[in-house]
Amino acid sequence: MPPQKRRKSESASNVDAGSPPAKKVAPNPETPASTETKKRGRPRKYPVGSEPKRPDGPKRGRGRPRKLASDGTPKPATPKSGLGRGRPKKTPVQNGTNSTPAQAKAETKSETKVDVKAETVAAKSTDGRSYWLMKAEPESRMEKGVDVKFSIDDLQSRQEPEPWDGVRNPVAYNRAAQKHMREMKKGDYAFFYHSNCKVPGIAGVMEIVQEHTPDESAFDPTHPYYDEKSDRENPKWQVVHVQFQRKFRDLVTLNELKSHSNGGPLDNLQVLKQSRLSVTPVSVEDWAFIIGLAEGKELQAEAANPSTEESADGQQASSE
Repeated sequence: MPPQKRRKSESASNVDAGSPPAKKVAPNPETPASTETKKRGRPRKYPVGSEPKRPDGPKRGRGRPRKLASDGTPKPATPKSGLGRGRPKKTPVQNGTNSTPAQAKAETKSETKVDVKAETVAAKSTDGRSYWLMKAEPESRMEKGVDVKFSIDDLQSRQEPEPWDGVRNPVAYNRAAQKHMREMKKGDYAFFYHSNCKVPGIAGVMEIVQEHTPDESAFDPTHPYYDEKSDRENPKWQVVHVQFQRKFRDLVTLNELKSHSNGGPLDNLQVLKQSRLSVTPVSVEDWAFIIGLAEGKELQAEAANPSTEESADGQQASSE
């Protein structure tokens, strides 16, 4: 006969009846009674509302303890020297700056470049003139039995403005030269360039004093620049009248100009890019740089030969 299942209430009562009564734990008289609800975890070290007593002696901070001196007192803190970690700087910091010699040089160069550019823009906006370079042949060359040489000394000797004729080559280069001459305005400046000679280069400065007019030499059969196809009603050739301004003490040679190209200040100088063109425009920046080259050579010559200047001043004083 299978055993009968007991009810939960019966089993519980029988277990309670057969098991010994649980022991009662007497309260610890040393532990104060508290109404605080006991929580899980480590019990409080100090009662609520109380603070631990701070030990006597100096307050200890976090980290490695400070080393003590021989007398047992803490060593004073060493002030920071201001030197950072790693390799020291080659150049000490001066006047609040923190740059190396290369950086200082680059900054100076960039500032100079900005200043020159600002001055150039100001000069261009105030005078409004354009700048040019015009070639002439200072050495003798016969054309139809006439010597067509013309140098800056010849221009200096003229009492009246001189027509700039002789631009006759019908190739595209000199068609552009004629176009530039039509664009010239009164008051523009131009470099006088010695061409087709032993030492080509810029000899001085002249001024455009009269704008383009028909080239009368094209209508004169006796002139070496006569052109029988030229029509007076529709003139093919033009001239501008120029006047001497100054002659450089030393020629600014073509080799000197080339030495400042290829990434240099004269990289965009048109006479170096279009060598066959007899009339070319010059930017304001290129003009100022070339003038600086010419004046720099004059100063060097004066410094090398001061006696020449003193003798010239003495002769002038004696004549007065």
